[in-house]
Amino acid sequence: MPDTIARICAEYPPEAHPAIEQAYMLAAEALKGKLRSNNHPFIEHATGVARIVALEIGLDASSVAAVFLHEASRDNPYVISSYTGGDAPLALAASLNRISQIKPRDTLLEADRYRKLIASYSPDPRVFIIKLADRLEIMRSLHIFPKADQARKNAETMLLYIPLAHQAGLYHIKSEMEDLWLRYAYPDAWRTITNYLKATENDRNTLVETFIKPLEATISAKGIKYHLKARTNSAYSIWKKMQVQNIPISEVYDLFAIRFIVDVPVEQEISTCWDVLATVTENYPQDETRLRQWLERPKPNGYQSLHCTVDVGGQWVEVQIRSERMDYEAELGGASHWSYKGVKKDTVINQWLHTVRSLMESPDHTPYLDAEQNMLNSDIFVFTPNGELRQLKAGSSVLDFAFEIHTNVGLRCSGALVNGKMVSIREPLKTGDSVEIITSKNQKPSEDWLNYVVTSKARSKIKQKLKERENALAKAGRDILERRLKNWKLTLRDDQLTALIKKYKFKTANELFGAIGEEKIDVAEIKSAILQDEQQEAAISERIVIQKRRDSGRDYLEIGGNGSLSGVEYKFAKCCNPVFGDDVFGFVTINEGIKIHRLSCPNAARLIENYPHRVQKVRWRADADTSSSQVALKVIVDEESAVNDVLSVISSYHALVRKLLTGSRNKRGEIEIDATIFVNSNLMLDRILAGLRKLKNVRQVARQ
Repeated sequence: MPDTIARICAEYPPEAHPAIEQAYMLAAEALKGKLRSNNHPFIEHATGVARIVALEIGLDASSVAAVFLHEASRDNPYVISSYTGGDAPLALAASLNRISQIKPRDTLLEADRYRKLIASYSPDPRVFIIKLADRLEIMRSLHIFPKADQARKNAETMLLYIPLAHQAGLYHIKSEMEDLWLRYAYPDAWRTITNYLKATENDRNTLVETFIKPLEATISAKGIKYHLKARTNSAYSIWKKMQVQNIPISEVYDLFAIRFIVDVPVEQEISTCWDVLATVTENYPQDETRLRQWLERPKPNGYQSLHCTVDVGGQWVEVQIRSERMDYEAELGGASHWSYKGVKKDTVINQWLHTVRSLMESPDHTPYLDAEQNMLNSDIFVFTPNGELRQLKAGSSVLDFAFEIHTNVGLRCSGALVNGKMVSIREPLKTGDSVEIITSKNQKPSEDWLNYVVTSKARSKIKQKLKERENALAKAGRDILERRLKNWKLTLRDDQLTALIKKYKFKTANELFGAIGEEKIDVAEIKSAILQDEQQEAAISERIVIQKRRDSGRDYLEIGGNGSLSGVEYKFAKCCNPVFGDDVFGFVTINEGIKIHRLSCPNAARLIENYPHRVQKVRWRADADTSSSQVALKVIVDEESAVNDVLSVISSYHALVRKLLTGSRNKRGEIEIDATIFVNSNLMLDRILAGLRKLKNVRQVARQ
């Protein structure tokens, strides 16, 4: 029997040895000829996992035997049919075999989902722990795998196994996995940190000696027994600080800590820790903002300690103060409490396993897992018929699940078999359901579907399909309308289209055309509306002609100050805000009389080109009312102080400022000012614009 197996067996009573040895022999035989990536016998992996389970975690003999039985029977369960070491190892091995079939897809299976899945396959928490031991052995041997496998396994370790180790309280395993992850994910950073720690080791040892000298006599006089540890942070922890704070390793604040570990009865632990802190801070200046205490109120994971940061000869050092019991709790985690001062192993291991089982059923609320806890509260976990696990938002329906599988499956979903029972697309799902989607070629999404889904993917895909259908109907409706109008020798102008959209209470032209395509609107109604508009337009034109005749046959109308063109109502267009003296034209509208636009209006070209028959010549009356007209200006400056200069120029011409808004600097360092002012003529406006352009810090001036 190999020495490693003998060393493992030595951890257990003699009566447990045969179960372990037989399991090992079955594995050695079943794995004969099977090699790892380094051409070593594959049994080395099983032996390495068993060693971690026995010597580093401290699980029972059944767990160790299960490791070998699992590796022996993964491909052929009948290989271990002759095993006589008890039912417990066989049951554990069967659960491990089932779990080994789970293949995290692209490492997207989150830690808490993975933990829940393990729990669903076996309520025994030892299975959970053995999987962590298995992954730790793989990480320790990661250098033997091909590069592609290294990257995949490394990513899985960070996303799945490190959070699981934290949940189980296996902090030493978690820390080692994090360092191994860093070694392969960022090899340059890992080498920089580890080499720096090696190079500065003597300096840290000297600092510890310097630190303790003035404290020894005082602490001894108080009768406190203690010993010191100089604990250097893990490479991963240091790297995280460097990333978060964007600093080099030489500037990491708490690169290492000096730890006081006091040996006192439990009832004296807290008071003694505070006594030591008082002695430390009497001798060294303290950064009070970094005082942390978890003595009276431990962290949710049970961590107890007192932390302070002091200045030792110009270097800030973190000092941790705790008892022997607290140190074992923090360093080794729940799995190794049995090793503290002869505590009975089986009792505490069973207590810890009970805690792990509780974690698997209802995760704790440690800060490390807060995000995953929140996820659990808002998500459900559902299986496909072939056992694939899918995560959905709480409240998701069959329809949500169908879209999660594939968009086309969702669009054709007509129902589902949930746990073997036929249900509708609106049926809500719950964690653990097994769902088989039923599709139909004739199924089409409807607006009601949006009431049955809660996931963003389902909602967006349904809306997208409805939009596609709306566009198709709109195209059909537009084609129908164009053919009928052509037959009637009519045209639909933009203003008429806008009026129709408003009349039928639609938001877009597509909705109007879609209603025509679905025959919800009779095209004859559109014809009647167009003819009615043309009749109203003809009536206005006739009034204009009559007025022109009254005005001695002139071919233009004059703009006065009373809101009418010699009896025909008019308004100044808000798009260009004409001012007395501007070159202008009139545009005949259906419901608002004539709108007066500047010839330089942004809309002028379109109106004149598309509706020449509605353009009316106008001019300013000589005796027109030249009371103030509103004008919008845009002024671009390169200094904030120029705002006051702009106001001064406008005021110097006696123009009233109604509004002035200053924006933030753009990428070119410019500041945009939007001003609304009142002027009595374009001459006055031209003078203001000229005055603004002369200002030193003004880059551009424009009328809007």
